Amino acid sequence: MRSTYSRLPALRIDLRRGLLCGAAFIESPNHDARPAGARPELIVVHGISLPPGEFGGPWIERLFTNSLPADAHPYFRTIADLRVAPHLLVRRDGSIAQFVSFRDRAWHAGKSRYRGRQACNDFSIGVELEGSDHRAYAGVQYRALAAIVEVLCGAYPGLSPRRVVGHSDIAPGRKTDPGPAFDWRRARRLISQRLARLSAATALRRRFRGAPGRAPARTADPTGGSGI
Repeated sequence: MRSTYSRLPALRIDLRRGLLCGAAFIESPNHDARPAGARPELIVVHGISLPPGEFGGPWIERLFTNSLPADAHPYFRTIADLRVAPHLLVRRDGSIAQFVSFRDRAWHAGKSRYRGRQACNDFSIGVELEGSDHRAYAGVQYRALAAIVEVLCGAYPGLSPRRVVGHSDIAPGRKTDPGPAFDWRRARRLISQRLARLSAATALRRRFRGAPGRAPARTADPTGGSGI
């Protein structure tokens, strides 16, 4: 079992590559280009455990990289041929892995609809949390999610903390995750706290540097590199 981090690494986004610095990158083939003109405007929270209700092990990464062995567990026979991947995965210990660049369309939402717009993969970023519908998510996962939302909103102007939804919200009747065990009130409170810090940091940059700007290396680190 992985140990729980009391402090997670600082996060920032490499805008040129669309990668989250501070996350392990495990490349998935399950993506393609976003449609012309599409940009991230929605963050979708998912929940996953493999086998269902069990945590730890390599199976989530194996699913997202098309290498899940169908004979390793009876349930795997039903999903081994799926071609799916989110942009990010947050493990129970708060560690983060990235599978697809934010510049690309990850295959995470499937048939979906948000405020009248179909095909949410086109304009969304998918964040999987290792968990299940009916078991409490870990506190460090909420903190990691809030930090992720903070840096994403700082890097991509189309994103907003008001547009963070569950998979069940955009695919009702077909999907239930992240499920009733996910505490949305807690998540939104932590996100609000992080975004308030982002606003304060932006105001300071404008006051003392004359313009918000971005770092020369095209990374977006709105918090000055502090951890979670």
